[in-house]
Amino acid sequence: MSLHSLSIHGYKSIANLNDFELRKMNLLIGANGAGKSNFISLFRLLAAMMEKNLQAYVQDEGGPDALLFGGRKRTKQMSAQFSFGRNGYRFGLKPTADNRLVFTEEVERFSGFYIPNHESLLGRAHDEARLGDSTSHVSAYVRPEVRSWRIYHFHDTSNSAAVKQPHTSNDNLRLKPNADNLAAYVAMLQREHPDAYQRIVATIKLAAPFFGGFVIRDPLPDLVQLEWYEQSDPDTPRRAHLLSDGTLRFICLATLLLQPSARLPSTVLIDEPELGLHPYAINLLADMLVQAAEATQVIASTQSVELLNSFAPENVIVVEREGEASVFKRLEREGLEEWLEDYSLGELWKRNVLGGRPTR
Repeated sequence: MSLHSLSIHGYKSIANLNDFELRKMNLLIGANGAGKSNFISLFRLLAAMMEKNLQAYVQDEGGPDALLFGGRKRTKQMSAQFSFGRNGYRFGLKPTADNRLVFTEEVERFSGFYIPNHESLLGRAHDEARLGDSTSHVSAYVRPEVRSWRIYHFHDTSNSAAVKQPHTSNDNLRLKPNADNLAAYVAMLQREHPDAYQRIVATIKLAAPFFGGFVIRDPLPDLVQLEWYEQSDPDTPRRAHLLSDGTLRFICLATLLLQPSARLPSTVLIDEPELGLHPYAINLLADMLVQAAEATQVIASTQSVELLNSFAPENVIVVEREGEASVFKRLEREGLEEWLEDYSLGELWKRNVLGGRPTR
């Protein structure tokens, strides 16, 4: 189920964000350091909580002071609240003397016909989330939704990247956040969803005309590795290390966004998906994001003028710094109509009509 609204207090550069509305398509724009990535990283924190890895995540991020707005001397605790459908989830976290974060509260909410606005306190002072283990009837509604929000990050295309390494062929339940299981997932799509598979291959060919298709061996071995062939040489299999970084990222994006809608997470989050892509591939990416948003909720950040040009003002959230704090503002068509008669949305961004540009 899509997120309806979100509140964040005291997290990284986000001092206060109250009941911010989220729609089916949400494109965050702003200068470097404005807070776009911090907004998306909150969902990484949430994912770590759901896997009972909160404390490890806190240490990996540099401790509580790196996560609290201005550090613990300035912010005594952080909190976030997620509202989706009739359900909600809220938590607060405060730092400890031994550099951990512990819960000040963890609350789930359900509002049904017979049980309006029922809140259930899962606990206080614990150091790992309890939602995943809760047996309450409310958790049965809240837990699967929270777990269905997924962040994808396809930036690592180095030789040691997991997407280029062998993995088991049965690792195909979901496309993983870094596309670690891309070869197994593509093989599953080819077998179980051939129409979607062909759509993915055809779109990749638009961005990379030399690409002929994936090599999927039959029978599928226990260990698989991403293989492909060139349009001009279908008899020679090639591995992922022969793909450019941009092409490999585009393959990951196409697989994610063009998979069958029933397999998409309820909310897809992507940080700067345009990284390393040719302008034509960015236009294809925009089409894929728009198509995906018809079936699921999409939250993406970008610094690409080309990508922004493909969206309506009401899809766009401008992120700016006011002092040390990030401020979020959704664009609306009203007030921009005269500008849009002569300029694209990207041109207005470059001219600083929309905001979200570097300032002194």
